[in-house]
Amino acid sequence: MGRFDDIEITTLHGEHTTFGQFSDRAVLVVNVASRCGLAPQYEQLEALQETYAERGFTVLGFPSNQFLQELGSSEAIEEYCSTTWGVTFPMSEKVKVNGKGAHPLYQALKETPDASGKAGRVSWNFEKFLVAPDGTVTRFRPTTKPDAPEVVAAIEAALPA
Repeated sequence: MGRFDDIEITTLHGEHTTFGQFSDRAVLVVNVASRCGLAPQYEQLEALQETYAERGFTVLGFPSNQFLQELGSSEAIEEYCSTTWGVTFPMSEKVKVNGKGAHPLYQALKETPDASGKAGRVSWNFEKFLVAPDGTVTRFRPTTKPDAPEVVAAIEAALPA
């Protein structure tokens, strides 16, 4: 059982589940925002989903307006993501990723340092946390594209056998 399994998640459709639903998969947790200049990363995230889903991988999107670049309603977010980028991966309801009201998953993930050794606050939209089935976390900053070699290598290493 992974250390994040009991953390509750409410989907974009208002369904309640836990991170444990994904405990047998490698999960790329990404705080997304529709109006961000990095939004084209949705296309790369969906490509990763399509490439690796059958091998035990999923992208899990967490829309956040903490950087004031997300749409207002779950319906608007879902329509934008599916219509503009063809997103099929699961998404949560809109959450906070920093501060006192941060989602519990982000409170835990932010303890993970990035490649330069820096942990703490999510710096911008599209920060990525790869959670392996064994609970280990690898952190990638927002400007690291989802299909960057280091991200792909980490995903392939984290895929369940």
